[in-house]
Amino acid sequence: MTINQDQEPVHVVGGGLAGSEAAWQLARRGVPVVLHEMRPVRGTEAHQTDRLAELVCSNSFRSDDAISNAVGLLHQEMRRMESLIMRCADAHQVPAGGALAVDREGFAQSVNDSIEAEPLISLRRDEVADISKLDGDSIIVATGPLTSPDLAQSILALTGEAQLAFFDAIAPIVHRDTIDMSKAWFQSRYDKTGPGGTGADYINCPLDREQYAGFIAALLDGDKTGFKDWEGTPYFNGCLPIEVMAESGPETLRHGPMKPVGLTNPHNPTVKAYAIVQLRQDNALGTLYNMVGFQTKLKHGDQVRIFRSIPGLENAEFARLGGLHRNTFLNSPRVLDSLLRLKADTRLRFAGQITGCEGYVESAAVGLMAGRMAAAERLGQSFGPPPSTTAIGALLNHITGGHIETIDAGPQSFQPMNVNFGLFPPLKEAVVSPDGRRLKGPEKGQARKRALADRARRDLAAWLEGDMRIAAE
Repeated sequence: MTINQDQEPVHVVGGGLAGSEAAWQLARRGVPVVLHEMRPVRGTEAHQTDRLAELVCSNSFRSDDAISNAVGLLHQEMRRMESLIMRCADAHQVPAGGALAVDREGFAQSVNDSIEAEPLISLRRDEVADISKLDGDSIIVATGPLTSPDLAQSILALTGEAQLAFFDAIAPIVHRDTIDMSKAWFQSRYDKTGPGGTGADYINCPLDREQYAGFIAALLDGDKTGFKDWEGTPYFNGCLPIEVMAESGPETLRHGPMKPVGLTNPHNPTVKAYAIVQLRQDNALGTLYNMVGFQTKLKHGDQVRIFRSIPGLENAEFARLGGLHRNTFLNSPRVLDSLLRLKADTRLRFAGQITGCEGYVESAAVGLMAGRMAAAERLGQSFGPPPSTTAIGALLNHITGGHIETIDAGPQSFQPMNVNFGLFPPLKEAVVSPDGRRLKGPEKGQARKRALADRARRDLAAWLEGDMRIAAE
């Protein structure tokens, strides 16, 4: 690594997962960074601390299966690219079946300590309210879903777009010792183990048909938070409030976050639950559990009343209740180029959820790429984005150009997206069994995912080899 102390720093605005990862990637390549984080000078509606990379919606990085799950494959790719976020997540994982979940406080503190200890990163606790007034010829905006209104307005002025916002929601967290384990039990769905897991990593609370019907009725009748000045902003479908899901039909939740499949109640093994609420460990001590998929905009009093109607949670005490917050994203296919630069002002690069990716891992992955892109630009090196056949390349392609276009209107209906195999280019060859037999149904689907993951690993290895060769020249 060559360090040029005379280099102008790259400014990174936002100290969330994407901003922290971008700053780290720049510093690892010898490029000085000024990282701007507005907390604690100005707080947000969802954050509780001033730590960098604080997790506010869930503690889960989702599946760690790199063979048949796209987000697990993204984990693997980021580890290969020396991601700070993945390093800290792995160091602070808690049991979560086949998922990678982390101790929130330990994870954020680890990222915070790593950034503060890096001599090439200058951390400034200040609010950037007008991006056009920030000095510097290279700026990464990674302000995420909670971009301040003033900054969002200044970004709007540069993009010419009409809207940047949608709603997101967070789930409640319960104190473990207030859960009645004579009614609830530990089990992962299908007893699946994962990183640090045992196959019994979730607390499960069963509901019969009558209890489920009463729960749905209470959700629909409960008092909800009003929209106020955010009226008209759409939800992101991947993080719908539980009561909004219930509005689409009484059976929606038991086929979604409350599905009972793969679970057997040891207290009553001969009777199958009609629906099940799962809680996932939220900290390393195992004292806090979050209600999986229970993001909500119910007012706090109704949350306590309704969630205590769930068997096992009658006496639950909540460390945090759910809430609603604003999310912000660009119409990226229209306004960003393939290197995440704003077409109208190429000194600006965007990273994280503001680009229209969704999820902690995806946000950090885009931050990782933005940092590498900015570093190559600062060092005078060429940079080609990773192939779209990789998880990280497929995600970038979706953000910067993977949407349907028309001559007049440009990209249509662009919405935030989690990484998934549907973003990957199709395989050129038919998927067959080892003996050459054509596959059908679920067997074909699993084989296709394995083939896409294998191709991604090969193509990422080749891309990284070329990237390292360029860096060495």
